[in-house]
Amino acid sequence: MKKQKVVLITGAGIGIGAAIALEFAKKGYFLVLNYNTSEKEANQLKDELINQYGIQAITCKADISVESEVQAMVEKAIQTFGHIDVLVNNAGISIDTLYEEKTVENFRKTLDVNLIGTFLVSKYVGDIMYDAKQGAIINIASTNGIDQYFPMCLDYDASKAGMISLTHNLALQYAPYIRVNAIAPGWVATENEIKELDQDYITSEQDKIFLKRFGRPEEIAKVVTFLASEDASFINNAVIRVDGGQR
Repeated sequence: MKKQKVVLITGAGIGIGAAIALEFAKKGYFLVLNYNTSEKEANQLKDELINQYGIQAITCKADISVESEVQAMVEKAIQTFGHIDVLVNNAGISIDTLYEEKTVENFRKTLDVNLIGTFLVSKYVGDIMYDAKQGAIINIASTNGIDQYFPMCLDYDASKAGMISLTHNLALQYAPYIRVNAIAPGWVATENEIKELDQDYITSEQDKIFLKRFGRPEEIAKVVTFLASEDASFINNAVIRVDGGQR
């Protein structure tokens, strides 16, 4: 009997994470949906995907910056499904303020979640995958970590640059059994990303994109499921921009 594939997605309750969960459910994956604050949304998504696609899914509350919570989440996933085939490190925060108002506390919190959290989940899941001699890890980074600079979110930008560096090191650490890649989205039209932006700013940012629009969450999600699939079996240690062409 063919073993059912299992994916663990951090920050799966809303936005890009929810879109990623939907795409994996369409492909028959069993789901481990992590959330920290979006409990209602995560549980609602779980029920919808189970009902619509006939898959199995669980939700796991965990602050990924806290090692004990990450460990408990991974243990719950293994107790439920026995294995994890794919990890998507999607959870992240952004505390955007004027540069003059940046604080060490906010900077540290951003790094704790976006960078250290990604390391912790990758370590606990990656070690299990390595023992099983198979697996794929996909990190959701950002073009902000490459060449899109915004001083009001320089802490976020630094965390995403760190995530890209982490991707390369994890690809080396877990070779040859685990493929580790990163996706660097540009602007994506999620509620959280654009809710505080005025229309003039949105228009000016869209004008910098060759396709003259923001991306959609499902457009990121489809790249994630591709990287998790056998169609991407020789793609490793890569950072793939999904930004519509950005300058």
